[in-house]
Amino acid sequence: MRGWTVKLEPEQVRQDLSRHTCRRVDRGVLKPAAVLLLFYPRQGIDTILFTRRTEHLPHHAGEIAFPGGRAQPEDADLCATALRETEEEMGVRQEDVTILGRLDDFISVYGFHVVPYVGSIAAGYPFTVNHQEIAEVIEVPVDRLCDPRIYHTESWEHLGRLYPVCFFNVDGNRIWGLTGAILRQFLQRTGLLPQDHPCGARP
Repeated sequence: MRGWTVKLEPEQVRQDLSRHTCRRVDRGVLKPAAVLLLFYPRQGIDTILFTRRTEHLPHHAGEIAFPGGRAQPEDADLCATALRETEEEMGVRQEDVTILGRLDDFISVYGFHVVPYVGSIAAGYPFTVNHQEIAEVIEVPVDRLCDPRIYHTESWEHLGRLYPVCFFNVDGNRIWGLTGAILRQFLQRTGLLPQDHPCGARP
């Protein structure tokens, strides 16, 4: 595990992600979607971008999420979906993002097949926020996300089965569910959390 002063070097992240074979899930009748876990230096500190969705959206209203959404017919692939959605939500031009890899396929409780991509942008990028979709921009230093005191798991029931749900509680923000699971996997695969990390007990 790396030290607490975290520096995410894009090329190292690319190598870390490439060492893992991503789990692929048969999409079946699920709706295809993609998100982008985007990091960048902010005032010299490596930071991950999250957004809080507006309350009027049909899915995950008011929750903290990564930029992303449902695939559209014009998207060449799901990576293009993640980039398009990030541009629409945050004004980050697709050509300004360096894609470094992807994580496992995930299934959302709303019937979406979600593929998370990982990318980086330059420091000081001028975001242009789409306030129809984004209520708040949340920038979290990676160091904060490695603090073992901020996370725990809970068992939640869905369709008659219990599932572990991961929570990161940081600076008054609750990152959980699909976003929490994607975040935990990224931190594990880049060596910032142990591979067998159980998401901790409630602090």
